[in-house]
Amino acid sequence: MENFTNQTLDTTQLPKFEEVLFSKLHASYWKVVLINIAVLFVLLGTAYGLIFTFVMELFAYQKQITAAIVILFCLILVFSRIGFTKKGFAFRNHDVLFKSGIIATNTIIIPYNRIQHVALHEGIVSRFFGLAKIEIFTAGGNSSDIEIPGIEKAQAENIKQLLMGKIVKEL
Repeated sequence: MENFTNQTLDTTQLPKFEEVLFSKLHASYWKVVLINIAVLFVLLGTAYGLIFTFVMELFAYQKQITAAIVILFCLILVFSRIGFTKKGFAFRNHDVLFKSGIIATNTIIIPYNRIQHVALHEGIVSRFFGLAKIEIFTAGGNSSDIEIPGIEKAQAENIKQLLMGKIVKEL
């Protein structure tokens, strides 16, 4: 029978993921975000116009509602820009990292041996700019664990091949 040992680790000597150099999303992805926001507000503006056409009682509040929509639009723009600049990804020898967040920063780290499936998606607007999104799935969930948008399509295909190769090696 072997002797069981359970050594204590010196946590000050562990590698720090905060020191990893994260790749930023492609600059054109900001245009995709802006177009998506514009589509949202065109739909909101259409609904706004229809409501005021058919519900005359709200006409007295038109200035307040318009001001609220403009403020909402500005807030969404500011927070979307901050969120865009804070997103980043990195691939290391044994894992993939994704960083995001506006007020609090979230960093997701998934070891390659936990990855079950990898998907590459191109939205209509993203495809126009030559961009794609990588989705990384682990066991036990219906949705992806990491979604990395705004990656140049050729790079996204290379990342997918890298991850699929890591999955095959682990099997």
